[in-house]
Amino acid sequence: MENIRRYFKRTDKTYLLLCIFSSVMAVTALSSWAAKQGNGFAVDEITGQITGLGDYRRAAVQAGAALIGLVIAVLLSNIDYRSLVKVWPVHVALTWGMVLPTLVLRNVSIGPLTIGYNAGDTDNYSWYKLGGFTLQPTELAKISFILTFAMHLNNVRTRLNEPKELGKLLLHLAVPILIIHVQGDDGTAIIYAIIGCCMMFAAGLSWKYILGAVSAAAVAMATAFAFFSDKIGKGYQWYRILAVIDPDNKTGWAPSETIWKNIIYQQQRGEIALGSGGIFGNGLFGGSYYSVPNAHNDFILSWIGNAAGFVGCCVVLGVLFALVIKTFLTGARSEDLLGAFICAGIGGALMAQIAVNVGMNLRVLPVIGVTLPFYSAGGSSVLMLYICVGLVLSVYTHNTKKLFG
Repeated sequence: MENIRRYFKRTDKTYLLLCIFSSVMAVTALSSWAAKQGNGFAVDEITGQITGLGDYRRAAVQAGAALIGLVIAVLLSNIDYRSLVKVWPVHVALTWGMVLPTLVLRNVSIGPLTIGYNAGDTDNYSWYKLGGFTLQPTELAKISFILTFAMHLNNVRTRLNEPKELGKLLLHLAVPILIIHVQGDDGTAIIYAIIGCCMMFAAGLSWKYILGAVSAAAVAMATAFAFFSDKIGKGYQWYRILAVIDPDNKTGWAPSETIWKNIIYQQQRGEIALGSGGIFGNGLFGGSYYSVPNAHNDFILSWIGNAAGFVGCCVVLGVLFALVIKTFLTGARSEDLLGAFICAGIGGALMAQIAVNVGMNLRVLPVIGVTLPFYSAGGSSVLMLYICVGLVLSVYTHNTKKLFG
């Protein structure tokens, strides 16, 4: 008990409580979805007896993953993050060694293990499946990338704006992005890009490079849309972009009414579900609900809006953004730049996923398969998230500098 008391005295209790609150709310939201829009408990059609968890299994997995993740986060927070960076060859070989086979293998089964599993209806074969458990190794590799990129930035911190060193950093960032693009998971590739940009900004990247990059990106996007629109991404990706710009198909971008309806259906239903909740929602386990595809996953926010209303969404997003701010503040109070860069990467990842997912649900960004941290169903993603929490707590625990004074 004394050890526990000492731990809670030196750790960031507020950060832990915000994470626990988010997990509790996530399990509640998924239970609500299972009760009203999923299949709830599995029931024998003849006897009517409950034979299994049914869709409540997603909530149970989320709860179990959060509990295990919380234990991992506490244990990890007691390990100095500097030692985790020093063993970078180990986690790089482990994580990317799991990612690379999914580039060439598609639904290849080795006993109970499936490599290159497609967990959705797209061409993204970036998953492993073992029994009923799935793992996306790029999420684990994301943590390794943050650690190695932080180390790289720390090593060149005084030479960051030299073209030679900046070129090496951009190559370090480009390689994982290209690998993930080849996998077919462009949503995750975009998150990696934002993580790298946040970390370089925190390291002091010159504004001339930032403004130059923004200008070049704007010109490239305008040129691509004007002259190469039919070659941007895969067909459905291009349609999803146009569906946000012109949801009513007034320009005739969709070759048929069927394609147009299929592309806009998910976001259209999500938008209706969000609005139908009003101020206080229809109730978590009662009231009327709109069916939204993947409401338990990418569109969990639309379900929360339907069930808990505008107020519920504000509470959920307020806590998530508080976590983002706390992550950045932990980096700001770090005694060394290495800890600051790690927190910048994790904070950037959280901020990017929240912003993109909310944009998808509000129909202002195209659907690119980005989940809402803590809330979207998936045990492996929750575990990866709590590993990031453990790293942030490690930076907090192993530093004593105060932010003000």
